[in-house]
Amino acid sequence: MADIPTISYAVTADIVGDMRNIIESSRAAAYHAVNIALVRRNWLIGRRIAEEEMNGQHRAEYGLKIIADLSRTLTKEYGKGFTKTNLYSFYSFYRCFPDIFHTPCGKSLPFLSWSHYRLLIQVKDPVARAWYERETIEQTWSVRTLQRNIYTQYYHRLLLSKDKKSVTAEMEKKTAQYQEEKSGFVKNPYILEFLGLSEDPSTTESKLEKAILSNLQKFLMELGKGYAFVARQQHIHTEKEDYYIDLVFYNYILNCFVLVDLKIGKITHQDVGQMDMYVRMYDELKKKPGDNPTLGIVLCSETDEDIARYSVMHGSEQLFASKYKLYLPTEEELKAEIETQKALFYLQQVNEEDNSHV
Repeated sequence: MADIPTISYAVTADIVGDMRNIIESSRAAAYHAVNIALVRRNWLIGRRIAEEEMNGQHRAEYGLKIIADLSRTLTKEYGKGFTKTNLYSFYSFYRCFPDIFHTPCGKSLPFLSWSHYRLLIQVKDPVARAWYERETIEQTWSVRTLQRNIYTQYYHRLLLSKDKKSVTAEMEKKTAQYQEEKSGFVKNPYILEFLGLSEDPSTTESKLEKAILSNLQKFLMELGKGYAFVARQQHIHTEKEDYYIDLVFYNYILNCFVLVDLKIGKITHQDVGQMDMYVRMYDELKKKPGDNPTLGIVLCSETDEDIARYSVMHGSEQLFASKYKLYLPTEEELKAEIETQKALFYLQQVNEEDNSHV
């Protein structure tokens, strides 16, 4: 087992600096210990699924049934974190790294975070995967650096290049901003799920977003058009990314989920495509018999641009035109609400700045 980092303690003339060393080294030790436990748990779950699959003579349909049954049972007992996608990731993790806890020399390998391993198991070429793993450990790549390097085929570009130094220099320049935040332990969704904790929405929202969303939530529920609040900053896993839906409602008049995403800036095609994905996922995973298709709303804080874009599954356009619009706020109402909240927010910021100089 990898050693847990020691907690730094040294007495200097700077007591505040000493406190920082104690606090930050304690956080690092806690993160390291929890991460090892999380990685080991996921590996063991994957191994157990693989062992069970062997009983079915490696039949693919048998393995899929195991994962589906486990997902239903574990989700009921332990909550989110045990979706079919996640369980399949654990299984793939074991298949890709069968000796991570049992190396030939009997020593444990240096451990990356589970977020790193989730990316590595997407690399199908075992030689490339081993290279990315080794470079991540030796170069202490952050998760975002590893993600970018995999997606941009950094390994293969290096192999083909005659000027490897320039390729490396370009990579280092473009990934310089992807440094791990010190609060990563608190924000990491896998750590929170592993510990059975819920996320604090304020850790994933800016102050302006938080102010607008808080009032949009209240605004929609006070419309008197059937909106019931479900979730805020709801975490959504995919195989490659983690997303957060700003607001989720269920409209008991329309009998459908309503998803709201706020974009600080102009709406892009990528934003609309992302909401389309949310809508599809909700229709597949959350919609019950008798429910109407999920409705998605992308809002824009740059209110001189289009204020809202609506997203519904293909084939639901007629339902949107005939029924959904009756229970949605108009674009003018949404624009006025966002402008009001922005004005109040900026006024409050000015007041706080003035008071700080008193």
